[in-house]
Amino acid sequence: MTNPVMNFLALALYFIAGGLLGQRLLRGQVVTGGAKIGIFSLGLGAVVLHAALLYSSLWTAAGINLALTPAFSLIAWVVAILYLATSLIRPVDNLGILILPIAGLTLLVEWLWPGHMSLTLTSSVSAAHIIISVLAYSLLCLAAVQSLMLLMQERHLHGKHPGGFIRALPPMQTMEGVMFQMIGLGFILLTFTLISGVFFSETTSGQPLRFTHHMVLAVLAWIVYAILLVGRWRLGWRGRPAIHWTLGGFALLLLAYFGSKFVLEVLLHRG
Repeated sequence: MTNPVMNFLALALYFIAGGLLGQRLLRGQVVTGGAKIGIFSLGLGAVVLHAALLYSSLWTAAGINLALTPAFSLIAWVVAILYLATSLIRPVDNLGILILPIAGLTLLVEWLWPGHMSLTLTSSVSAAHIIISVLAYSLLCLAAVQSLMLLMQERHLHGKHPGGFIRALPPMQTMEGVMFQMIGLGFILLTFTLISGVFFSETTSGQPLRFTHHMVLAVLAWIVYAILLVGRWRLGWRGRPAIHWTLGGFALLLLAYFGSKFVLEVLLHRG
């Protein structure tokens, strides 16, 4: 069941918060004090409304609806929550100019093109697998957005054109440190996702493991992140190499889940 008023309000709050944040950053103003509280409050209001809308679309009589657009909206909601929570303890406010509007757009897409693919949670293993995988994808998505900000910052600094937006960003070393913290935690959760996926496959299909495109791409993403973390630890990787490996790993994850679902649900019309 859709609620046009709640959809519109959530979408508006996401875009207003992202717009206000972008406006301050473009002026080179670091978001602090009352401005930070105001933007955070708008974002919090948006994710609360988003949660209510997700509840009505995800939980059905037949099970949990993990079709393409509801799943995309769910990931975006978790990313927005992680962003808001992280912004209280880390200098990541700048990420909101991408995360908040995109979260709003996922709501709009799901509203206009609702999908239906019910999955019955037959055990606690199934529920744990879904929760861990959503957290892993969300954390690594947050790290990918952080890497994009780093890429923009590096290009401006090397081009000797530090505009207002770049002046408002934290030092590159600080941003890299936060990005690798996200990747490290996301990598641990991704590892648990792959392990629990073996048992999840057994409970849903009766087979212990199926090497589908989804599984192969997810394992490749895990390998990319593993190489990145080892490179950081042993060789001190930073800058563009770290950014490229981060984006490469996330691109594989994106293809592993949403790419597979797009092919199945949109191109092949399989629920």
